[in-house]
Amino acid sequence: MSWISVGLFGIVGVSQLGVRLLAYTGVLKIGASRSSALQSINPLISATIAIVVLEESATPLTIVGTLLVVTGVILVSWKAEQELLSFCWWHLLLPVGAAILSGVNHPMRRYALSLSNEPLFFSAFMGFVTLLAFGGYMTISRHEPRLVWDRRALWPFACTGIFETFSIFLIITALSIGPVVVIAPIASTYPVWSLIGAKLFLRDVERIGLRATVGIVSVVAGTAAIHLGR
Repeated sequence: MSWISVGLFGIVGVSQLGVRLLAYTGVLKIGASRSSALQSINPLISATIAIVVLEESATPLTIVGTLLVVTGVILVSWKAEQELLSFCWWHLLLPVGAAILSGVNHPMRRYALSLSNEPLFFSAFMGFVTLLAFGGYMTISRHEPRLVWDRRALWPFACTGIFETFSIFLIITALSIGPVVVIAPIASTYPVWSLIGAKLFLRDVERIGLRATVGIVSVVAGTAAIHLGR
């Protein structure tokens, strides 16, 4: 076990708190489908870091996929105020901030796993560090820490926690056997599932127009192109 790997995953665990906080606030402000689509631009960040720092290669199809992702993001965010009554432009920065943190996290995980290939251990360790970071955040926060729970939200959040745990474990395992420039885009195809879920369960909560739908599909198509261009 490399202590460098432990330190890197400790950093990732702390930043993961920021990812979740920004991502969930983004879902609250602009909806699940838009927030997930904007958060999925992290392959653009992680691929750039992987190419520059880790010296991974990028093919022309990978570049085309990146352009599709960027185009999709533009379509999702363009004139969103027409579909979101309480929309403010800075709400878009919430999932983008989560994407930036995720984009930096992927190469760090990849490098740490190249030193110590223990994805199960590091998945558990990262969750433990995130819990400690949350406790520290609640302790030093200027606002009085006050959690208000609605019993109707308990089971959905519990299920979300289980799914996210498996998600983190699968991503870390994938990074232990594959390059960042391929794994990160594939892991970011979740906006299509968010779109389907919003259409099925959130019809009365989220309004998703044709432009946003095309944008989300463009993001997913871009990630597929990056995968095929490996």
